[in-house]
Amino acid sequence: MAGKTDNATARTVKLQKALADAGLGSRRTIEKWIEAGRIKVDGERATLGDRVSSTQRVELDGKLVARHGHSGPRMLLMNKAAGVEVTRKSVTDRRTVFAQLPSIKSGRWISVGRLDVATTGLLLFTNNGELANKLMHPSTNLDREYAVRVRAMLDDETLERLTRGVEINGVTCRFSDIQYYDGRGSNHWYHVCLMEGRNREVRLLFESQGVMVSRLKRVRFGPFIAPNFVPAGRVVEIHTDEVNAVCEMLGLSMRARSRGDSKPTNTNRAVLIPYPNLTLPRWYR
Repeated sequence: MAGKTDNATARTVKLQKALADAGLGSRRTIEKWIEAGRIKVDGERATLGDRVSSTQRVELDGKLVARHGHSGPRMLLMNKAAGVEVTRKSVTDRRTVFAQLPSIKSGRWISVGRLDVATTGLLLFTNNGELANKLMHPSTNLDREYAVRVRAMLDDETLERLTRGVEINGVTCRFSDIQYYDGRGSNHWYHVCLMEGRNREVRLLFESQGVMVSRLKRVRFGPFIAPNFVPAGRVVEIHTDEVNAVCEMLGLSMRARSRGDSKPTNTNRAVLIPYPNLTLPRWYR
């Protein structure tokens, strides 16, 4: 059976965890690949529940999966520009976010959630499927904050409906918080928070009240903020201390290994803010 080894003392891990750690995708995605017969271990078709050691040969669609020399979890932060798709290959020949990312020796970059083509702002990437899945999973309770420009002032009744809940396509959607931010003339900005952020949920919630969104930007994902020092369309690597702080907050045992990245000279270059259960790096203080 796939997943067994002649070396009884070899350390083994679940196959989906090993591939998630190598940056191939989330555990859930990899489980689907296993069920579809796309993965082999030592030449045999893998099954759910298989465990593997670092010495075993793992193939995805007939190609060897590189699992050695993994440097631990890494994270990137992008200030996504409008008109760029969050996909690996566009069917419309638009630019994609993945074309803007730095190369990686093993595994691949995984986007932490998505933004539609017109939405700008904070987008996270990691090379670790388990970390990506934990950040996205509803049980983690990480909220998402958006800056929204609409062409109307909302009355108290509308605000109350948007936080109480509106049924959209058979699903009850709601903002966990909504605050007026600024505005003049016909343009008014609100900041809204969501706990999950389903596809186009912000736009659909406003549209349910007869209000059209003219601009939408994600400004925060849990403790991560969209910093002013990252221009639109640019991407930066998040410091290992910050990655480790987030892993600890999420209850993950993995740790990012130092890449020789120097600590920012001040917290104006930081990408985290105080957040429940998060211990900020010492140099934040």
